[in-house]
Amino acid sequence: MWASLRNIGRNAESGGYRRYAWTGADADCRLWFRMQAEARGLDCEVDRNGNQWAWRGDPLAGDAVVTGSHLDSVPDGGAFDGPLGVVSSFAALDELRRRGVEFTRPLAITNFGDEEGARFGLACVGSRLAAGQLTVEAAHRLRDGDGVPLPQAMEAAGYDPDAIGPDPERLARIGAFVELHVEQGRALDLTGDPVGIASAIWPHGRWRFDFRGEANHAGTTRLADRRDPMLTYAETVLAARREAELAGALATFGKIAVEPNGVNAIPSLVRGWLDSRAADQDTLDTVVAGIEQAAREYAERAGIDLDVVRESFTPVVEFQHALRDELGALLKGSAVRDTGRDVPVLGTGAGHDAGILSASVPTAMLFVRNPTGISHSPAEFAAEDDCVAGVIALADVLEGLACR
Repeated sequence: MWASLRNIGRNAESGGYRRYAWTGADADCRLWFRMQAEARGLDCEVDRNGNQWAWRGDPLAGDAVVTGSHLDSVPDGGAFDGPLGVVSSFAALDELRRRGVEFTRPLAITNFGDEEGARFGLACVGSRLAAGQLTVEAAHRLRDGDGVPLPQAMEAAGYDPDAIGPDPERLARIGAFVELHVEQGRALDLTGDPVGIASAIWPHGRWRFDFRGEANHAGTTRLADRRDPMLTYAETVLAARREAELAGALATFGKIAVEPNGVNAIPSLVRGWLDSRAADQDTLDTVVAGIEQAAREYAERAGIDLDVVRESFTPVVEFQHALRDELGALLKGSAVRDTGRDVPVLGTGAGHDAGILSASVPTAMLFVRNPTGISHSPAEFAAEDDCVAGVIALADVLEGLACR
């Protein structure tokens, strides 16, 4: 499966992946998913929001056990973030069939659309729509970097943008959702464990800072006469690092747009996107408020106009304790454990479809060790032995939840 997926959307120069929503690479990933499902005799369908479902058993029976993840990527992303969960889900089903178990509940494997938000700037669009956490009107207002609206992109890819919206009937048929994901940090590497269980997802959000100054000639305008928004933006980037360090949180300006974007021109507009995350809501609020206050002070001093817009936000997600504890019990005697210790339980600052669905469905997550701790990069990695351990762990969990 890795070999058949490896080259889809891969950039030859960076070695990373550019699998953006509703593009050719996304279509190829969707075709790959359907072929994997059909090869296993699963019924493959696409819901009203473009999410793919591969069913074993009756989708209408209710109390289904669902697993899966996503196949899209961030710009020049790695090979594991998302795809590991989908590949492992198919492999876990193969393992269960090898064991000859008897299924007592329907089982589905999913590929949620536009999880990374790389094209339209909002993460988990497919699951947010299904869970009613993104309105149809707000979704239709989304634009990519070239100004293409989401409905136009969906229609060009062969999907009906007028059909999108909440899908409570489908979610009501799910009894449990378990997402396997490569760890986006080094906690498991430090403990020496191949697999872990998620406890919670930190609250996190994205804020857009628009710094507006005055365009002018870079070679003739005195420094004292400039209203350069780039300087204010740069000071704000440093303030974000400072506020995050003081609070033990995370804050990153990772995306920027400049107008007129000329080498010899003072910018008229610098637009920067802040991503901030923290272990609790109060800390996150403190960090973002500190960054905004610093930005406004810098802007006022330099004669720069500033607008701050919160583009997305996800509150803290505490995965259902009962399901989380059940995973721990199922894995305590698993072949992936040879120490007798409990499977480690750890929090994460990364958002996931499982976090979005947790408000509607009992959800849980498994993490597979990432020895580099690097993610959203071509350097993202998980060793083959650990990936196999993840498959076995997922199979053990699915067997405990869906089989005799």
